[in-house]
Amino acid sequence: MALCAVLLCSVFGLLLGQGAEQISIEDCCRDGQRRGNDNEDCASLPLISASTTCRIVQEQCCVKVLEDNMCTTGINVAKGQGLCDSLFTNTCETKTTKMCCDCCLLGKAAQGQGLRCDHHLAVGYQCGLVSRACCVDGSSGNQTAPMEQTELPNKDSTSNNGDNSVLSDECKGKCAHYCVENDTCACFKGYKLKPDGRSCEDINECLLGASNCRGGERCINTEGSFRCQREVSCGTGYELTDNNNCKDIDECETGIHNCGSEFECQNTQGSFRCLPKVKCGAGFIQDALGNCIDINECVSQTGVCQRGQVCINTVGSHICQRNSANCGRGYHLNEEGRRCVDVDECKGPERVCSGHSCINLVGSYRCECEAGYIFNSISRVCEDVNECRHYPGRLCAHKCENTLGSYKCSCTTGFKLAGDGRNCDDLNECESNPCSQECANVYGSYQCYCRRGYQLSDIDGMTCEDIDECALPTGGHICSYRCHNTPGSFHCSCPVKGYTLAINGRSCQDIDECLTGTHTCTENQSCFNVQGGFKCLSFDCPNNYRRVGETRCERLLCNESVECLTMPLRITYYYLTFPTNIPVFTNIFRMGPSHTAPDDDIQVAITAGNEGGFFQTEQMPTGGVMSVAKLINKPQDFELSLELSLRRYGTITTYLAKVLVFVTQEDPRVPYNPLLE
Repeated sequence: MALCAVLLCSVFGLLLGQGAEQISIEDCCRDGQRRGNDNEDCASLPLISASTTCRIVQEQCCVKVLEDNMCTTGINVAKGQGLCDSLFTNTCETKTTKMCCDCCLLGKAAQGQGLRCDHHLAVGYQCGLVSRACCVDGSSGNQTAPMEQTELPNKDSTSNNGDNSVLSDECKGKCAHYCVENDTCACFKGYKLKPDGRSCEDINECLLGASNCRGGERCINTEGSFRCQREVSCGTGYELTDNNNCKDIDECETGIHNCGSEFECQNTQGSFRCLPKVKCGAGFIQDALGNCIDINECVSQTGVCQRGQVCINTVGSHICQRNSANCGRGYHLNEEGRRCVDVDECKGPERVCSGHSCINLVGSYRCECEAGYIFNSISRVCEDVNECRHYPGRLCAHKCENTLGSYKCSCTTGFKLAGDGRNCDDLNECESNPCSQECANVYGSYQCYCRRGYQLSDIDGMTCEDIDECALPTGGHICSYRCHNTPGSFHCSCPVKGYTLAINGRSCQDIDECLTGTHTCTENQSCFNVQGGFKCLSFDCPNNYRRVGETRCERLLCNESVECLTMPLRITYYYLTFPTNIPVFTNIFRMGPSHTAPDDDIQVAITAGNEGGFFQTEQMPTGGVMSVAKLINKPQDFELSLELSLRRYGTITTYLAKVLVFVTQEDPRVPYNPLLE
C-alpha cells in the first residue's frame, strides 16, 4: 500500500466550505476505519460520496487504523522476541512497525534498570507513548510512586551514568500516566486529562460515538477502550467467532447431521446434504430415499423394439418378443383373452396415490396432488414441495422451516412472530425485567444501564455493580482522613477527637476547643489550641520579677545590685504550633527591639531547650530570626529560651523570650481497606 504518500494537508474550516453533504463526516471516517481493518489500499478507496471532504476523511481514518495495527505488530515482536532485527525498513509500513518495536524495547530497558517510565527523550510523541506503555506493562509496581520513593537509588545499585540521568521526571511524579515537556501531564490512549491537570479518566467511546462497531453490533465501554458485541445471532447453521463474525458449522465434521447409515454427509454453507452411498447400476434410478428402482424402458423410451415385437420390462432391463397376447404395463387381457384392455389402477387394491386424488389414464394413471405436493412422474407418487428452498427469502421475514405439505416461519432472538405468521415484530425484552436496575428496549435487543454510583457488569451486561469510589485511583484523595464506601455512594469521616467534618463533607477541620469552651483547663491556666487538640498552659514569674499582662514578667528595681543588672529586663512567653515535616530553614520566630538607634549592637541566641539541634538563629540588622535547622518528623514539644542582648550607648540590656513550640502530626490519613468496611 502507498501509505507514505498519504498526507493530511487539509484545514477543517476549508473542508467545511465545500458544501453540505448528505453523508456525515463520522460516516466517512467509519467507512475508512472499516476498510483499514480489511487492509485495503487507503490511497484508492471506493468513494461513498462525491465530497472532497469525505474522501480526505476516509483516507486519514483508514491510515490511522493501519498505523495502529502496524504499531501493535511491532510492540508484539518486541515483547515476544526481545529483538527487532527481523523487521526490515525498506517500506513505509515496516518502518512504522520497526519504530514501535524499537521504542517498546526502550521502555522495557528503562523498566529493567529501575528507571521511571516518564522520560523526555526527543524520540517523538508516538515513540514516547509506546515506550511508556511497554515500561508500565512490564513494571510490577505503581509507576506513579510517591516522591520519596523516586529519589532512592536504582534497584541494581548502579551509579548515575549518562543513560540514567537522561530519563528524568520533570513533573516530579505528579502525573497519573506520564509527563510531557514544560511540566505538563498527559494520558494514555482511551483516557482524557481531568481538570486538575494530573489525573486521567476513561473516555466513554460508546457515548461519544467514537467506536468502530459495525452494523448489528452494540458498543460496550471498557476501562481505556471498548468492545463490540453482536446484537443478533448468526442463525441456523452458523456460529459466532471470537472476532464477531459468523462462521459456517460443519455438521458433517461435528457429527450433528441426521443422515442415515446408507447415506454420507456433505457440508454446505449453513446446512448439509445427505448423499446415498449406494450408486444404482444401469437400468435403475435412485429415488429421494436412496433406493434403486427399476426403469421401465418400455414406457420411458420409444422405439425400443422393432416393429412386430413387443417390449417386456425386466428388473434392470427389458426384452423384446414377437407380438403375442401378452399385454404391457397398465393393460391386461380381457375376459376372452384375445385383446389388451386398460387397467384402472385407481380402483385397484393398492392405494397408488396415498391419500391424494387419483385419475385413471389409458395404460396408466395420474395423481392430483394436494397443495404443498408435486407429482413425480418417475416414481409416480406425490412428493412434498420444500417451499423454503424453492422460494428463499420470500416466504418468511427471518427463518423458514419446511413441513409436510406446507411450511412455518420463526424469528431470531429479540423478535416475535407477527399476526400474519410471516413477519417478525420487535420483542420488548424490558417487560420481563432482565436488568437489575434500568432497561432500554432497542430494535431486536435491549440495553441495560445503571443509576449513579453503579456500573454495568462486564460479565453478563445486565447486573449493576456498586462502584467502590474509595478504591478508585483517585479514591485516596476523595476524603482528607478516611473514606467509607456505601452502596451507590460513599461518605467521609474524621478522627474521633479533635476534628470535625467540614461543610463539603470531605475535609476534616480542627476543633478549636479553646474557642468552643470544650477544654479542661483550670482557671489558673490558659488554653492554647493545637492541631487535633489543645494545651493548658501556666507560668510563674521568677524571684525579683512581677507579672505584667498574660504573658510577660518584668524585672523589679535592682537598687544598684550588679547581679540584678545582669538579669533579663523582661521575660516574655510565646506559644507556637506547626505540623511535622515543615521544610528546613522555615522562619518561625522573629525577635528585636521595638525601635533601633544608631550603633546598636544586637545579639540573639538560643540559651536552652535546643539539645536536639532542631532550631537555629540568624542575625538581622534589626534583631534575629529563629528557623528550623533540621526536619522534625514526629510530634513533640519544645521549651526554648531565646535571649536578645542589646548594647546601646555603652549599656548592655538583655531580654528573654520563653518560646513553647508544639509540633503536631501533619494531616492524618487512614489508607483505604475494603475489608474494614
